[in-house]
Amino acid sequence: MDFKLAGKTAIVTGGSAGIGFSIVESLVAEGVRVVVPGRSREKLKQAFPNGTKLVQTVVADVATAEGAASLIDQVDEIDILVNNLGIYQVQDFAAISDADWLRFFEVNVLSGVRLSRHYFPKMLAKNWGRVIFVSSESGVMTPPEMIHYGVTKSSQLAISRGLAELTKGTEVTVNSVLPGPTRSEGIVDFIQSLSSVPGASDEAAEREFFEKHRSTSLLQRLIRGEEVASLVAYLASPLSAATNGAALRVEGGLLRSIA
Repeated sequence: MDFKLAGKTAIVTGGSAGIGFSIVESLVAEGVRVVVPGRSREKLKQAFPNGTKLVQTVVADVATAEGAASLIDQVDEIDILVNNLGIYQVQDFAAISDADWLRFFEVNVLSGVRLSRHYFPKMLAKNWGRVIFVSSESGVMTPPEMIHYGVTKSSQLAISRGLAELTKGTEVTVNSVLPGPTRSEGIVDFIQSLSSVPGASDEAAEREFFEKHRSTSLLQRLIRGEEVASLVAYLASPLSAATNGAALRVEGGLLRSIA
């Protein structure tokens, strides 16, 4: 399907691995020029070893004010902003320090806030643009094993909806997507950390994870990155003009509410 995105320019944060990498691939396949910021020049080279005229890598840590400013200095205007950068960690609530809370907000929330603060007004000025926050089903159903993560994902939903209210009557949209547990870098270690059997096979640990920790999932398996990326590519396109201020699920039926 032609999403009519050829010639557009996008930024995808956290685009060198996992869901972000799949989003980059999906947008490039549609003819979008994608800017991928990252902290590590080496990791960016590993993710995009052959180079392509449609992918531009920028060494900048957008989880910091300085890194976000550096990216903005190098890329002043875009059509699509995908705020995908995020971290997660299993941690007992009582053990989550102030420093941990602040780090999660800096990475998961403020990275998107800082970039949106620059690019969103420019989209309004030219009357076209897409801002997409990659949130999580954890933003709706907070996981007890990582409450700080869930809180940051809820914050993304609030920011997304608030920005959407500022787009009334324009051709700019702001939406969020809510992936469920998705196969990506680190997810196997995360699932293994919750396993009741030390040294269990990845398949056994994944099966136990869905049986015990995500039992409401209808999919009962890890989601593939491209299954999330296809929804993001649609939201980035002109075809999605009537979808605005929405929190769209791609979580395998884990959430039971229908609204």
